[in-house]
Amino acid sequence: MDESATRLLQRIVRRIPTRMLKATLEKWDRLTAQQRLSVDFTEPKWELVQKLVSICEENRFTMKHITELEMIYVIENPDQGMWNTFQLLDPEEDAHSVELMRFREQFKSHLRELMMNVSVKIKRHTDEAVWIRIACGGDSFSRPNHLKPTYVVHHLQSPYVFVSSLTSKLKPLLLQALTLSTRHQAIKDANLSGRKLTAIRDLLMREYQHVFPTKYPSPLVENGQTLSNRHIDKEQADASTNRRQMAGEAFGDGPLPELQSAVYKLETKFKDPTNKTMTEREEPFRCSVKFSSTNLLESLKHCASSGIASTPVTPLLSSIPLKGRNYFVITDNAPGPSSQTRQAQK
Repeated sequence: MDESATRLLQRIVRRIPTRMLKATLEKWDRLTAQQRLSVDFTEPKWELVQKLVSICEENRFTMKHITELEMIYVIENPDQGMWNTFQLLDPEEDAHSVELMRFREQFKSHLRELMMNVSVKIKRHTDEAVWIRIACGGDSFSRPNHLKPTYVVHHLQSPYVFVSSLTSKLKPLLLQALTLSTRHQAIKDANLSGRKLTAIRDLLMREYQHVFPTKYPSPLVENGQTLSNRHIDKEQADASTNRRQMAGEAFGDGPLPELQSAVYKLETKFKDPTNKTMTEREEPFRCSVKFSSTNLLESLKHCASSGIASTPVTPLLSSIPLKGRNYFVITDNAPGPSSQTRQAQK
């Protein structure tokens, strides 16, 4: 192996938890049974790294083999970085007929026409998702940097593309190659990001329980209560039921996709007729509000159903699951709730 392949292998082995290393190597299926048995997985990680480097050097593995190992681990454990979402627009007549072999050939061809010194590896996962690993050089003369790859996930015949570790240099070239190879006219930022790939995918593709309930059972009233207590309890129960219903209508029923954040950027004019200096200011005031949680949608739903947050739920919050976005720009442009969240361009 050359030095770059060795460095990548060392990084991958250090990255994979020891408890998962044996199973990952078995899925890789590049080592013989005897070589796998020779690895003592109870040893410290640095010794495991040295042992596996020695075996791979003995097998004369290349960068191609090492990137296969990385892809296996990343596909099985996609929640390692930040994923951003893009949406393909205006499909051509034959867009629905694009299959893997055609997509693979055209994507590689288009990307290599747009940039030199790029390495592209494409693999279909068992859930029919197409995974793409891209490594490119810093300029036209440098070799692909396999230590900082970009990962792309796309379900063929769907309009959404998920990308991790995308550089500003690669972004326009990648989006152009995706647009051409999927037979679409354009692609835009979907304004949805998160660390859990499955969560943002389920949110966009509606692969979670999103049948919004309209009725909730009222709690039973005990017979031994006095008349006045029954009236009070009924009023409280009705209010609680109403809050739960409105929370359910806003966010849906059942487990929700695990988003970690939502960002709202405010752009507004100063309005005060007594202060002409500020009112006549051409530039709007700008600020940013970010909501963060390990499971933001569940947290917002709980706040609404428990009475911590007022109901009905504001469209600014209910738009997250409804529109499949967690990045919004709020402006003064037009009346009505829908105008509060005009399309944002990152």
